[in-house]
Amino acid sequence: MSPRTQVPPVRLARLRVALAGIGPEEADFARRGFSLVAGPRARLETVGHAFVYGYRAALADDDPGALECTLAAVDQELRGFGYEGAAMGVMLRDLLAPWRRPRLDRLLAGPGAPHLYMVHVGAGWAFARLRRRPRAVQRLDPLLRWLALDGYGFHQGYFQPARYVGAGTRPRNFVGYAARAFDQGLGRSLWFVAAAQPHPIADAIARFDVQRRPDLWSGVALAATYAGAAEPETLRRLAVAGAGHSEHLAQGATFAAAARETAANPAAHTELACRMLAGVTARDAAALVDHALRDLPPDSDEPAYEVWRRRVRIAFAGAERGCRATRGEAL
Repeated sequence: MSPRTQVPPVRLARLRVALAGIGPEEADFARRGFSLVAGPRARLETVGHAFVYGYRAALADDDPGALECTLAAVDQELRGFGYEGAAMGVMLRDLLAPWRRPRLDRLLAGPGAPHLYMVHVGAGWAFARLRRRPRAVQRLDPLLRWLALDGYGFHQGYFQPARYVGAGTRPRNFVGYAARAFDQGLGRSLWFVAAAQPHPIADAIARFDVQRRPDLWSGVALAATYAGAAEPETLRRLAVAGAGHSEHLAQGATFAAAARETAANPAAHTELACRMLAGVTARDAAALVDHALRDLPPDSDEPAYEVWRRRVRIAFAGAERGCRATRGEAL
């Protein structure tokens, strides 16, 4: 293409947003067919808008410096969702132009570093959007690549709840641990689909096969702790509803706390959820996750990522603090 016929960068950016953009209206619960409980709906739609803002920003300009400036406009407490959305946009551009220097690597080496957990989750949205096979995530960090498949599961539950939540469908090519990572993300989507209502969440999980339920509960707790939208009584009811999987609730809550601690964007609702679902402070929860990360074995039949999660669960299984949490006595 000659200089005379080149499309100006601004027009290219607008074209990308027009072709691949997700509009702010896609975060509307009525449009998605989610539960319309007023309080949680407003909070969780705000989360969705922060994600969409980051995604569209990355489609317009994926330069890490430009993204950092753009996402600085997002409230600090919500900024992780902005980076999650930006990671989807960056990864989408990587997948569509694989001959270019990986944009996701540049984001992780720059302003996305404090949000590395959310960035990997956001990358999974791009894989889902383009219907890539699970093995496509092999290009990502060996430990955190499972978070991309978590993001894949969230995407499917969020955009197709009738199929993936209501009917319990899981993509046929998700086998082995990839299927479990998918369910962790699907569980997170349940927190949005059911507008943070414990009883509908419990009813939905009860329709899944027994072996899928622990990862679903873990995902629910992670979303409740990171995204918020729950009052103390709601969290108490959530703990009671998931009492049979209390160590999975605790593990999900602690991973959410670790993500916020790493990004230095604490939230009062994260502190509350950690106390209610795990019986510990958010800071202690994050420290426990970091401790469990030490000296992980290499991947074998069981990924190191699951060893990490299991270590955290073991710390809570049968502990009195876990029992207090499920009784709603953490406060």
